[in-house]
Amino acid sequence: MKRLFLMLLTAATCHAQQKPKVEKPNILFILADDLGYSDLSCMGSQYYETPNIDAIANKAMVFTNGYAGCQVCSPSRATIMTGQFTARHGITDWIGSPAGEEWRKKDRLTQLLPAEYKQHMDTDVVTLPMALKSAGYTTFFAGKWHLGEEGYYPENFGFDINKGGFSAGSPVGGYFSPFKNPKLENHENGENLSMRLAKETSAFIKASKDKPFLAYLSFYAVHGPIQTSNEKWSKYRDKAEKMGIADKGFEKGDLLPMRKYQDNPVYAGLIETMDDAVGMVLKTLKDNGLEKNTIVIFTSDNGGVTSGDSYSTNCLPLKGGKGYQWEGGIKVPYMLSVPWMNQHGEKNNIPVAGSDFYPTILDLAGLPLRPNNHKDGKSIVPVLKGATLAERPLYWHYPHYGNQGGRPVSMMRKGDWKLIHFWEDGHDELYNLPKDIHEDNNLAKSAPKRTAEMSNTLLNWLKEVGAQYPKKDPLYDAAKEKDAVSKSMEKNIKQLEEQRRNMLNKDWKPNKDWWGSIPTID
Repeated sequence: MKRLFLMLLTAATCHAQQKPKVEKPNILFILADDLGYSDLSCMGSQYYETPNIDAIANKAMVFTNGYAGCQVCSPSRATIMTGQFTARHGITDWIGSPAGEEWRKKDRLTQLLPAEYKQHMDTDVVTLPMALKSAGYTTFFAGKWHLGEEGYYPENFGFDINKGGFSAGSPVGGYFSPFKNPKLENHENGENLSMRLAKETSAFIKASKDKPFLAYLSFYAVHGPIQTSNEKWSKYRDKAEKMGIADKGFEKGDLLPMRKYQDNPVYAGLIETMDDAVGMVLKTLKDNGLEKNTIVIFTSDNGGVTSGDSYSTNCLPLKGGKGYQWEGGIKVPYMLSVPWMNQHGEKNNIPVAGSDFYPTILDLAGLPLRPNNHKDGKSIVPVLKGATLAERPLYWHYPHYGNQGGRPVSMMRKGDWKLIHFWEDGHDELYNLPKDIHEDNNLAKSAPKRTAEMSNTLLNWLKEVGAQYPKKDPLYDAAKEKDAVSKSMEKNIKQLEEQRRNMLNKDWKPNKDWWGSIPTID
């Protein structure tokens, strides 16, 4: 009886510590681009410095098994907007990537022709901002969209205001004005893009402080081209030297070289400026008395770029990075700060996904859930309150080849287990993630029953939602592909090592594109 009394007293005390819930709270949703799981100091980086994002984490529940909807950008962004996994909403690759026969025209030598995919969200979809707007919220978007051509921009899917969102997947004019962005007018020359997006977001918040709002700040950072100021480059060059610069910075991957360390001073500066921009917006909330009634969410659209593009970072302790089927490609920073919940940086290891944001935000706002819309998302409010979620499968479908070296796969995580189905030859790989976070020990042969059960579940689900699949290329030449990969690997590593040495040289003088880091097309 005494024990029961103590349990009830403890529960009552915890409940008493919860502050009164805010009616129609504001929502600040911050989405980084290509920011890896380990690219924040609060997530373990000893090189990058992110005090403002760390401040969000210190007031948030941080999900250590938080997943993006896909290993590349557009599909993940559509998953957040719709609450649906990629195979269901149909955007399975970054919009603009060639598929089918068009893929071969790019001189690709791969075994499969990538699957066809949708070029924009369905026009009859009810997105997260649409749902909030119908409940009286003012909705604002700033930054990267990359979910379709004109006619399928943020303003066509529920946002009242759009600052900077159009079809491009990278900052066309780089990170300093002129931006070459039809949705973001130029001000002074040299203005930083991340800071400008923060200014636009802050201005919206000030103008909307007396009514509920959704401010969706979708940074172009830290997508290539990686650029920073001379001051920040110098700071992180010196820091890399103090930490010790390894002789070699790259190693051979499957198809492309992979960066081994977090020691890119330009990328570090790009991250810090994004963090500065986050700090500006957080200060705006505080200065306008909005801290106590604004939910703050921070996440990324996919893993960090370990290979391909700008070869920016390393995602250790995770394997791989953007574009890959490994945890480094899909696991991302994932944190929710809810003012009336005393979270204080609590970490939770329940697997959650980008599809869960939609129902969770509705739930926190006291609005009815829309299960016919967010079909794959679950509200994680019970977890925020200290409860748990029933074990469920999370699905990924990427029937494409990534620019970063990833292969066509579909994946499923349930509980501790992750299954990867490779479409090139149909084999499965199985990993126990808590015991093998780097995915080195494939258990498919030693656990055939579990492998078969998960594989069947995955393939049946894909069929149920009408997934599209890659096709065999009748012109494929395995020997030709092997030879091309071998030759390009040696050439690329040599060039990358030279670039890295120069970038870490105290006398380095970058060109206007910061050592050839031109805007990438994805």
